[in-house]
Amino acid sequence: MSYKSLLTVLTSADSANAPLAQVAALAESFGAHADALCLGVDRTQTGYYYAGANALVLQETLARAQEEAEEVQALAEDTLRRAGVPFAADSGIAQIADLGRHVARQARFSDLVVLGKPYGPGKRAEAEPIVEAALFEGRAPVLVVPDKAEPMRQPKTVLVAWNESVEAMTAIRKALPFLIGADLVRIAVIDPPQHGPERSDPGGLLAQMLARHGVACEIDVLSKTLTRVSDILNRHATDTSADLIVMGAYGHSRFREAILGGATRNMLEQAAVPVLMAH
Repeated sequence: MSYKSLLTVLTSADSANAPLAQVAALAESFGAHADALCLGVDRTQTGYYYAGANALVLQETLARAQEEAEEVQALAEDTLRRAGVPFAADSGIAQIADLGRHVARQARFSDLVVLGKPYGPGKRAEAEPIVEAALFEGRAPVLVVPDKAEPMRQPKTVLVAWNESVEAMTAIRKALPFLIGADLVRIAVIDPPQHGPERSDPGGLLAQMLARHGVACEIDVLSKTLTRVSDILNRHATDTSADLIVMGAYGHSRFREAILGGATRNMLEQAAVPVLMAH
């Protein structure tokens, strides 16, 4: 079991270095092919042009988007060529409202999508919908890498967030190539339910399943000492020197996450190590 088709989606040369370095490292580690989708994004809303605006306005925004696509494609080709891995880099222009369709089409045929963090200083409006398009429409696992993280080849210690949800199990199955190659997988269970099939052995069945794949596991039962689950996971990742966090994405609706916040959004904002998510 391995990752053989990797994808990264780039819309700005300013934020492309971290995902490019990561996808190159994984392509080398797994003997995989790296695809870079380089998009110039037209961020204008054509329905809201002021009265009397003409085609020159549209032409100017398209020309700028084309320049951005060509710039980031050149960067991707240079980085991946120097890494010596099989790759392809394609460029194009997309309106921000139609961005998801282009991302999902390629994510659907990828084993893993590598993206930069969608939140933080300097992040553009399209970063969040790109992550969501890969997760929801593309149905692909997404590896989100912090801007200044060192490229990860094979994580030695992996922290798995386990809450018995379908999303968590999906992420774990998609992360098996990383889990099998790790020295240790720590299954983190936060305040396990007092009633339910795993009340007497939280995480036990998951550890059994992973052990049959040859994965070395330990179960960490954690108290909810902080308000946000993401803060507990990030602190535990730091305490255990984890190289990767694996978790399900958007257990609640995306609308609720956007308005109230949630484990997914908070993790994407705060994570200091790469996070693999799936839905």
